[in-house]
Amino acid sequence: MRSSSWSEPPRSATGWTWRMTVMRVGLNVEQLFHSAPGGIGRYTARLATLLTTLEPADEVTAFAAAHPPASVRRVMATYGLARPALLGLPRPVLYDLWHLAGAPSLTTLSRRLRGLDVVHAPSGAVPPRGRAALVVTLHDAGFIEHPETFTRRGRRFHAQGMKAAVERADRIITVSRAAAVEVARHTGLDDSRLRVVPHGADQIEVSPDDVERVRRTFAIGARPYVFCVSTQEPRKNLRLLVAGFGRAVERHGLPHLLVLVGARGWLHEEIADMPGATSLGDRIRVLGRVADADLFPLYRGAALFALPTRHEGFGLPVLEAMGQGTPVLCSDVPPLVELVGEAGELVPHDEELWAGAIARLLDDRDRREALSAAGLRRARELTWDRCVRATRAVYQEAIASRA
Repeated sequence: MRSSSWSEPPRSATGWTWRMTVMRVGLNVEQLFHSAPGGIGRYTARLATLLTTLEPADEVTAFAAAHPPASVRRVMATYGLARPALLGLPRPVLYDLWHLAGAPSLTTLSRRLRGLDVVHAPSGAVPPRGRAALVVTLHDAGFIEHPETFTRRGRRFHAQGMKAAVERADRIITVSRAAAVEVARHTGLDDSRLRVVPHGADQIEVSPDDVERVRRTFAIGARPYVFCVSTQEPRKNLRLLVAGFGRAVERHGLPHLLVLVGARGWLHEEIADMPGATSLGDRIRVLGRVADADLFPLYRGAALFALPTRHEGFGLPVLEAMGQGTPVLCSDVPPLVELVGEAGELVPHDEELWAGAIARLLDDRDRREALSAAGLRRARELTWDRCVRATRAVYQEAIASRA
C-alpha cells in the first residue's frame, strides 16, 4: 500500500473530534516497570498523565503485571501515577498466556478493569479481545528488519505481539509514517485500521543555572560536549558514534567530551570495550539513566546531539534535543528523515562520514545555530498534547467501530 495513504485520525475544523463526553480507558503501563523504559516508557507515561489532564471527565485506569509494593510505589512516585490495577501474574507468564492462549481476560484478572470503553496497549503486549474496544501501538518492526539486534526471547515476544495486534485490535497506532509502511509490509494491514500518531516533545524551560548545575553534578565543567541519549543496545549503534567521535578528536584536536545517557538494554556492550574507546580515556562520560531534571539541561548544554541508530520507529531523543535548541546529527534511517527533515544533519552508517560530520559541525557555529533554530521550529509542531489528543480520537474511532 502506498505510504501516502496513511493518515492521522479525523479532525473537526477546531481540533480532534470527540464523540463521547466521558471515556473509561484501560492503559497498560507495564513498560514503566522495565529497567530500561526507553522512549516507549516516556510515551506511556505521557498518555497516563495527560489523558485525564486534557479531558478531566475521562476515567483512566492504569494496569500492570504483578510487582512488589516497593516497585509499585517507585513507579507511582516517578511518574505521578495513581495506583495501577495489578493483574496478579508476573510479566513473562502473563504475556505468554495472552499471546499464546488468548487468556485470561483483563476483567477476570481485575475488577477495576470491568466496564471499560477502550483498552490501550502502548507497547507490544496485547491483551485478549474483550467487550472494550482495543487499541495497540506498534512502534516498528525492528525485530524483523534487524533480528540480530534482539535476543531470541525478544524476537519471539515482538512477533507474538504483532500477530496478536493484527488479529485482535480495532485500531493500530504507529508513531511515524515510515513505521506504518514497515508494519504494513510485514503484516498486510491497510489504512482501514492503521493510524499515524507521532510522539511529542516535552516543553521544558531550562535556565543557564540549570545547565551549570548539571555540568557540576556530572563533572563536565566548562568543556564542550557531544551528547547522546540512547538505551545501550545493538540497534542504537553506539559503536559507530564512539568510533566516529574518536576519529574526529584524533584528526582535529577537538576539546569536546562525549556524554552518553541511557540505561543498559538487551545484548548491551560495555562502552569501554568499544573500538576507539580506550584512546579517548576520560573524554567519554557514561552517565547511565538520569532524571528529567538533569536530562533536559544536559540536552540544552550540548554543542551537538548525535544518534547513529540503525533502526527507529520514531526517534524521541532527537525531537527532545531539537526542543532544547540543540543541533542534531543522526543517521538517515526513514523515520529520522521524516522527523528531522531539513532541521538536522542526516548521515549514512559510515565511520568516516560520521567522523567528518562531527568535526565539520563542531567547527561551524553558523551551521549549528541554523540547525538549532530549525529544530526549535520543528519541535513546536510536535507536542505531547497533540499526540494525546490524536490518540484519544483513535480511541473514539475504535469504540465507534464496535457499535
